[in-house]
Amino acid sequence: MNNIIIEARDIVSVFGENIIHDHISCTIRENEIYALLGGSGSGKSTLLREMILLQRPQSGSLKVLGFDLETITPLQAQSLRRQWGVLFQSGALFSSLTVGENIAMLYREYTDIPPKLIDELIAIKIDLVGLPAHARFLYPSELSGGMIKRAALARALALDPKLLFLDEPTSGLDPFSSRQFDTLIRQLRDLLGLTVVMVTHDLDTIHHSIDRFALLGDKKIIAEGTLNEVLQIDHPIVDYFFQKGSYGIQG
Repeated sequence: MNNIIIEARDIVSVFGENIIHDHISCTIRENEIYALLGGSGSGKSTLLREMILLQRPQSGSLKVLGFDLETITPLQAQSLRRQWGVLFQSGALFSSLTVGENIAMLYREYTDIPPKLIDELIAIKIDLVGLPAHARFLYPSELSGGMIKRAALARALALDPKLLFLDEPTSGLDPFSSRQFDTLIRQLRDLLGLTVVMVTHDLDTIHHSIDRFALLGDKKIIAEGTLNEVLQIDHPIVDYFFQKGSYGIQG
């Protein structure tokens, strides 16, 4: 069995008087593509944000790459952040910088790599995500939706992370571009030995790209496992989310 990369145990998340997570637990294994699924307001993006230290749960244990996020020191947190890359839903590229400058920011912020080598690394990352070489000189406003996703992915991969977090990576893409992006993620996982965690609601992505997932609903994790395993579970949220009949499964 692959090593556990992320382990969440009894996570409770609260916003004001609203309970988002009520003692939820899940595990993510090395080198798998794992998804957080659920309807709007189910807390999937909240859990992702907790995993990348953007917010803290009220209680519970959350370990990432062996670090306990409850007791992590600022120095350890800085080290941990260098071991993951994040692709936000909109891409979150700096609009006043070219694609190449967006990628270069990470090298200049976190490394002492000389400028010439930075240029070479930028070219490698741009090629890795399937963008043409000239894309490094383009601004985000000059890119299509699919190119923005790939450029943001190149930036997320800049520091050769072990973990890659994706927030709705195919949102806003047409079906063909979505399928291409799914294929790219699988190829990068295999090539780079990545562990990938994504928030998604795209059923095609779930069917073709995901190894395992957690389905969130009613403040809980309703199910966790492979698609075939989850489809065997008799629960109204599973039935609704997957419309079991379309998968040849009767509820």
